[in-house]
Amino acid sequence: MTIGLSDEDRELRDSVRGWAARYATPAVIREADEAKAEARPAYWGSLAELGMLGLHLPEEVGGVGYGLVELAIVVEELGRAMVPGPFLPTVVVSTVLHEAGRTADLEGLADGSTFGAVALQPGSLTLTRDGGKVVLSGTSSFVLGGQVGDLFLLAARDDQGALVFVAVDRARLTVTELPSHDVIRRNAEVAVDGLELADGDVLELDSQRILDVAATLFAAEASGLADWATTTAADYARVRQQFGRVIGQFQGVKHKVARMLSLAEQARVTAWDAARALREDVPAEEASLAAAVAGAVALESAFQVTKDAIQVLGGIGFTWEHDAHLYLRRAQSLRILLGSTASWKRRVAQLTIDGARRVLSIDLPEEAEQIRADVRAELEPAKALDGDARKAYLAEKGYTSPHLPAPWGKGADAVTQLVIAEELRSADLVPHDMIIGNWVVPTIIAHGNAEQTERFLPGSLRGDITWCQLFSEPGAGSDLAGLSTKATKVDGGWKLNGQKVWTSMAREADWGICLARTDADVPKHKGLSYFLIDIKNSGLDIRPLREITGEALFNEVFLDDVFVPDDCLVAEPGDGWKLARTTLANERVSLSHDSSLGSGGEALLTLADTLPGGIDAEQLTVLGKVLCDAQSGGLMGLRTTMRSLSGAQPGAESSIAKLLGVEHIQQVWEVAMDWAGPSALLGEQHSKSATQMFLNSQCMSIAGGTTNVQLNIIGERILGLPRDPEPGK
Repeated sequence: MTIGLSDEDRELRDSVRGWAARYATPAVIREADEAKAEARPAYWGSLAELGMLGLHLPEEVGGVGYGLVELAIVVEELGRAMVPGPFLPTVVVSTVLHEAGRTADLEGLADGSTFGAVALQPGSLTLTRDGGKVVLSGTSSFVLGGQVGDLFLLAARDDQGALVFVAVDRARLTVTELPSHDVIRRNAEVAVDGLELADGDVLELDSQRILDVAATLFAAEASGLADWATTTAADYARVRQQFGRVIGQFQGVKHKVARMLSLAEQARVTAWDAARALREDVPAEEASLAAAVAGAVALESAFQVTKDAIQVLGGIGFTWEHDAHLYLRRAQSLRILLGSTASWKRRVAQLTIDGARRVLSIDLPEEAEQIRADVRAELEPAKALDGDARKAYLAEKGYTSPHLPAPWGKGADAVTQLVIAEELRSADLVPHDMIIGNWVVPTIIAHGNAEQTERFLPGSLRGDITWCQLFSEPGAGSDLAGLSTKATKVDGGWKLNGQKVWTSMAREADWGICLARTDADVPKHKGLSYFLIDIKNSGLDIRPLREITGEALFNEVFLDDVFVPDDCLVAEPGDGWKLARTTLANERVSLSHDSSLGSGGEALLTLADTLPGGIDAEQLTVLGKVLCDAQSGGLMGLRTTMRSLSGAQPGAESSIAKLLGVEHIQQVWEVAMDWAGPSALLGEQHSKSATQMFLNSQCMSIAGGTTNVQLNIIGERILGLPRDPEPGK
């Protein structure tokens, strides 16, 4: 895994990873650990020769001419390998000096002859202006890389109390080496007494921009730390045996490591986005918001994941000999040196309240314009139609589900799907939403016969046929293979007996898809068959289920000798499991055009505006956390879409997005109810109230596979942890 997405990004990652394996060996890391003081790495020249130190700098100052995304990939990989040396502070310094227009020192930073050091908090350093003199006095906060640094980027307070940054050579400072929590890359302290600064020493660059650059690159390194910790914990959990089986088979361990991956992915996507955003063509407030999200999310995630790694490793993780504590120390140091996580969360909240939004968009290839012209022309007649006629036209032309093969869809690839979505939105055209039919129709296309296809697909796409799903049972929720509804072969069809539950739309639907057991003598997942049931005319006993909201959207459905004709069995008896898991290779691709914060995040912002007395510091911090999670989810969706556009396989983001998205929405409405205060406790509130939304959101971590099942899937399919044991074994 890597911050980057393209083939070139992965090649860069592999190159850096290979370099680190050669130079940052366990012996080198332990030598740095055991040294009395930090030393300049012997391999620094090799880093410079490969262009890593100047990757982001222009060629005229000795750089390579790439950007911050490429630099972030390198920072991530060097952090992952715990490479000794001040790479991170050096590239922070060079990035800041380049943006500030101070070019004199860039060549030395790029060729490895100059080491950088950074202090992001002012300590007692003060900068005073007296006539034409500018004087620096006091003691800095901890300086990252200060033990070996040559050029120091230091925060200070001016005589108005504003934060400023200065860049000063080591020879003009009194540097004291400090015993450091991070024993591989150590800190120092700087003292000055009336140092008169020269022209250019005080950087003419907004201090927040400097902090944003640091947050972005710190987040990139945090992503590498989190990736190492997650991989190490998963590798150990696959082989370490306790109580007669490997520990990764225990759900407590499996779920912890799956959560670690979720946090590592949040670190990665936020660092990636911040690096993308810090470009000249992105508005300053938007770029600063992306950096603030990275500062709030990535470092805290790495800190949590490195702690969890030690827990999974157990006793061996608590030893000095294992590297786990080095990663914990590094993650915690980054988090503290950047400034409190709470302060970054509050910055996210305040920027958002002030109107900043991150635009999540994709640059489509040139061929998109011809596609756009064709789509726009084909959609033009639909504008003159209304209601059912409009939906029928859109269905006939393949716009209900463009990803489906013709004639039912347009066989649209990823680019075409995105263009179609944009043009439908622009024309204010909304095709029929098939809801459950979105799952049924592809299954019939893939496995149904010609008669079933002609009978059910046109009406489903137009909206003439609505569907419900008869899968879940009282004794089998997420475990579809455990279904007990029985189908017995009779003359001309099948008789079904059993009970289904949690069936939404059962009272409104025309047809339902039903899994029933046709063979009890084979392994349970092989004995299921896939039936189409006429809901209105099959004699089903449908009983509404009242939910915690007080509504009755769900139903329980009793099947008592319900007859289903042979022509309503899809595929062959026993194929039900395969059909239930059907996905087409040409899957739906989408990109939200709503706020990157989602409807929940925007609703919470609206509520914050109405709080009596305004929002306090604690609420601002909580709001920042919720908005960070919203942005993380949007970024994961963006990366998944970008992978689809490039023809790549889905990454871990697509599996984790559902898990985080559900928990985010639940948190939104829990916070909204808290902020609403006692008024949230009134009964019989409208369906969009915070109270009703809070209650309704509780089903989201159950429906479509519970959170626990989702964690199992992440642990087993992505991290390779062993499946749960068979019952009774």
